[in-house]
Amino acid sequence: KSYQVFFDFDRSAITPEAKRTIEQAAANAKAEKTTTISLTGHTDSVGPDAYNMALSLRRANAVKAELVKLGIPANEISVVGKGKAGQLVPTADGVREPQNRRVQIVLQ
Repeated sequence: KSYQVFFDFDRSAITPEAKRTIEQAAANAKAEKTTTISLTGHTDSVGPDAYNMALSLRRANAVKAELVKLGIPANEISVVGKGKAGQLVPTADGVREPQNRRVQIVLQ
């Protein structure tokens, strides 16, 4: 199963909508006895590569922190930052695209 959690521009704070999605992912992970969860953070194409890589990691780690609060063991969660790479909606450099500011949660 896969889930998408979206973020505001230049932010890694969990929104109320994102929190609901994370809660659903955690509940399903527990129900299915999932032992591996991968989190992949992404940004839109605004800003320098190094900054976006760090921001994508902050987003993924924010989701991880929420999952841990909900009872998912931290050692079952892997975190990767992709920065601008892997856009959901392909755009030119410098475009603010809300769908690209996300963390993908994959239950394995």
